Amino acid sequence: MQTMSPWHTGELLAFDLETTGVERFSDVPVSFALVRMVDGVVVAHDTALVDPGRPIPPPATAVHGITDARARSEGMPLATAVAVVTAALLDASRRGVPIAGMKLDFDLTMVDACARHHLGFGLADAGFGGPVLDALVLDRHFDRFRKGRRTLGDLCAHYDVVIEHAHDALADARATLGVLEAMCRHFPDLAGAPPPDLHRWQADWHREWAESFSQWRTRKGMSPLDANDWEWPIAGAPAEPLRRAAG
Repeated sequence: MQTMSPWHTGELLAFDLETTGVERFSDVPVSFALVRMVDGVVVAHDTALVDPGRPIPPPATAVHGITDARARSEGMPLATAVAVVTAALLDASRRGVPIAGMKLDFDLTMVDACARHHLGFGLADAGFGGPVLDALVLDRHFDRFRKGRRTLGDLCAHYDVVIEHAHDALADARATLGVLEAMCRHFPDLAGAPPPDLHRWQADWHREWAESFSQWRTRKGMSPLDANDWEWPIAGAPAEPLRRAAG
């Protein structure tokens, strides 16, 4: 009987964005990285700055270091960047190559919203179906009782992965690949699961987390999570933010 090799030894496409802010339906990318890894080795990467066509808020620049002047002088037009990223994601999905990243419901939802605005279609409209491997969702499930934060930097520290130039799209994408590889060594069930199954399970795991976290917020007197925060890996866009972004 043929034994399937662990998915982390095959081809993966790591994906990361740096953005104008944290509103995934109305903010836009200011840089992207697409990193292709085969058998644990990075064989190609495509990374670029993006001119968002709008001012980059100072708090965002403080995180990733990309200024308005640099984005305007070095960045590709936003519509071009969206087309490049969308094409790469769709190609990987069509070939069954897992798309790896950290908190990908943010990045993929932003790409989906931008594609709808600039290209006239969303990712799912063009046949995107993953598989997606989200380090955050997987870590929450496989090590659910570990206390503390779970940012990419925290995961790198926990799994002994070196991250250089945090909040640089290329560095973050490479670090996420390292985290996933380390997780596979720690959790054999993760390494041995087929990526399409993991994709489906992560949607359920994320929803379970969202339900629990929303209930915790309610008990603390805070507002529950928005319904879109329960969706993974691509959230449906609320009408009002899309109308503002399209203007």
